[in-house]
Amino acid sequence: MARLYPFRALRYDPARVNMEDVVTQPYDKITPAMQERYYEASPYNLIRIILGKREPGDTEPQDFLPPGEKAHNVYTRAAEYLHDWRRDHIFAEESEPAIYGYSQTYTVPGTTEVRERRGFIALGHLYDYADKVVYRHEQTFPKHKSDRLALFKATRAYCEQIYMLYSDPAFTAEKLIFQGSFPNGFDDNPPDQAITDEYGVVHKVWKLTDPNLINLLLTAMADKKLIIADGHHRYETSVAYAKERGAQLKLPLNQPLDEDERVTPTHLPVPTYPEAAMMMTFVNMDAPGITILPTHRVVQGIENFSSPDFITKASAFYTIDEIPGPSRATDLIALLTQTPDDSFIAVTIDGDYLLTPNPEAIAPLLQNLPPKQRQLGVAQLHTVALDHLLGLTEDKIRATGNIQYLREADEAISLVESGEANIAFLIKPITLDQLKDVSLSGEVMPQKSTDFYPKLLSGLAIYALD
Repeated sequence: MARLYPFRALRYDPARVNMEDVVTQPYDKITPAMQERYYEASPYNLIRIILGKREPGDTEPQDFLPPGEKAHNVYTRAAEYLHDWRRDHIFAEESEPAIYGYSQTYTVPGTTEVRERRGFIALGHLYDYADKVVYRHEQTFPKHKSDRLALFKATRAYCEQIYMLYSDPAFTAEKLIFQGSFPNGFDDNPPDQAITDEYGVVHKVWKLTDPNLINLLLTAMADKKLIIADGHHRYETSVAYAKERGAQLKLPLNQPLDEDERVTPTHLPVPTYPEAAMMMTFVNMDAPGITILPTHRVVQGIENFSSPDFITKASAFYTIDEIPGPSRATDLIALLTQTPDDSFIAVTIDGDYLLTPNPEAIAPLLQNLPPKQRQLGVAQLHTVALDHLLGLTEDKIRATGNIQYLREADEAISLVESGEANIAFLIKPITLDQLKDVSLSGEVMPQKSTDFYPKLLSGLAIYALD
């Protein structure tokens, strides 16, 4: 069962800071330019904790140092910032446990359509994938996990949320949070926080402390299966550390839950030990407002690459239609959206081409893929175009970094036109149904198969273990 908990969050004191100057995008979406901008925005910007700057003379994390040598690096500085900001009341701890209603209002990129995505922030219990409560949809990489583990061990705090999806066609949580908690109407109730980020997304947060409502919500979520939308590396890092800490405390990670605790109106459940849970935002995939953007593939660094040769080889597996130039991202994407599900566009210096798979021709190449993935256009692209035609196996991609993953089609096109890249593949986003189908079957998609928009804002709440 999915076990969720309220928590006493650390939150920025809006009397001490301008909230829009201190929150950030998730750490793995922060470019060097964004990092610099965040540093300049405020001395209390969360960037100093989640993705600090490296300095000359930095040491390795404490685990890798000789005995007696003290570490001094981005992780120790992050812990110092967190300690100092708590001491100076830049962060204030809530007086009682809460969950937090969270909405994001945004314009879908490339359109004028405005959507609102609603969910809630709470602690979620940590489970092994084998427990079949939490499911992944992407591969993870050891380098990213070791970085997040070092940061977590230094700070012992979750400053960012995992983005979790669940299915509930009855909208039980939404009704409890956005209707039941506000008898006079949710939309007329001012949020605790309202922040507009650099992409124009409006983030609103409501604190909910009524024990009866919280217990009803936790009970409603107990039978849900959870799918990680964003945050695979952080989740797997946290599971590993929870097990490590549980072994030290001689406490199992998933000990049986006392059901009486959940239904007692005056009592709210807590994790078995602090490391057994982490901060998450839960979003109902049956509700409106979820947007998945495509992540285009840009290939570079292939010696003696010839686009005519590639198109000739590809014609054995695809129906190929040359697209009249010149290349304009909006026109190419508009064309792509009108084509069969698994089609994609190859952008080359010699021209642009629409490639539509020939199912019979590609079938032998897909035999080693799990059944669910054979139906995914992005998995077909990796297996046929990247691996078979260009020789870019998954291991080679990891080792050489031949591929860039870009949200913006015009950026991908410009890299090809400038000669910095050999070829770009413009693809369609996967659907929520495909994501759910693959994840719940226990399979994983190729890396960077999804780009959920907008991202969860970091700094809205912090779960401090100490």
